Amino acid sequence: MKTILFISICLFAGIFYACKKSPEIHSLSTEKFGELITDNNVQLVDVRTAAEYAEGHLPGAININVLDEHFDKVAQQLLTADAPVAVYCKSGRRSKKAAQQLIQAGYQVYDLDKGIQGWEKAGKEIIQ
Repeated sequence: MKTILFISICLFAGIFYACKKSPEIHSLSTEKFGELITDNNVQLVDVRTAAEYAEGHLPGAININVLDEHFDKVAQQLLTADAPVAVYCKSGRRSKKAAQQLIQAGYQVYDLDKGIQGWEKAGKEIIQ
């Protein structure tokens, strides 16, 4: 009986460890995100559509549309896996989706919590 109990506890512990929570998205405030992207090693990605990107984006950002069916492939071609990735969209919804996909692909990802709308509201620079 003790052996069965011991084995059951070990199995439960093993299952619990295997199901451990996956890496989470690091959502940053406008201020913290601004500090992060001053690091030249950080890859800044606007995950909105090309049309939205053309209307205005953060300086130094590249555009990889998360709604494109080839998002993962394009990201893999353009991004370096050993450098952090900072993502943003309009309000923060799409960038969280992109962040999840990038995390699953092995990237360390940071998300601009309130998107470019929050960035603009804070008076930060946007270029066209």
